[in-house]
Amino acid sequence: MLSFFKEYKGFAIVFAIISAIIISIIYNILKVDPPLPIYQPTMVNADLVDSSIQDQRKYHTIADFKLINQNGDTITQDNYKDKIYVADFFFTTCATICPIMTANMVDVQEAIKNDDDVMLLSHSVTPEIDTVAQLKRYALKKGVIDSKWNLVTGDKKQIYELARKSYLAVKTTGDGGPFDMVHTENFMLIDKKRQIRGFYDGTKKEDIDRLLKDIERLKKEND
Repeated sequence: MLSFFKEYKGFAIVFAIISAIIISIIYNILKVDPPLPIYQPTMVNADLVDSSIQDQRKYHTIADFKLINQNGDTITQDNYKDKIYVADFFFTTCATICPIMTANMVDVQEAIKNDDDVMLLSHSVTPEIDTVAQLKRYALKKGVIDSKWNLVTGDKKQIYELARKSYLAVKTTGDGGPFDMVHTENFMLIDKKRQIRGFYDGTKKEDIDRLLKDIERLKKEND
């Protein structure tokens, strides 16, 4: 019996190696990334969420909106219908995190500029200052592609309601005067059903890399 095992020892080793390779190949073929989370108000820092929805655990989506972009065009949810998009909140005169965020959003724009499924949306938290003309100057300076990226201004109450009740991204209610803005560095990834699928630090390159990977994951989810 011992001699039998010795005789086939080499075969057994080769068979084990081939089996391991086959199993590894099958695993990699079948391996599927889990779907991205669908964020609800209860999953986010309560400071960023309006008190009226802090206990909401399901069915959260981005509300309808009507704002004006850098070209004076009216932008609504219909401009983003059946699109994946990245949203953020900023203001053009910000000298701290906004320039970094904008530079990183420019990198995102470069990565998705030929992708018809993906767009960008940046909301000004100082609409009194960020007029259409101001946004246009900013857009030209930063290299914004109008067909891909809307910088929007409009009614301040609506913008802050969107920030706190839809995007879960701003720390104040916007009712303390023109300079009360306390927005986050977050970029939000929104799917075609207007659900939040990811939060990313817009000042960190590693988070931008993760965002771009998650956009591809989300596209596969929609295939």
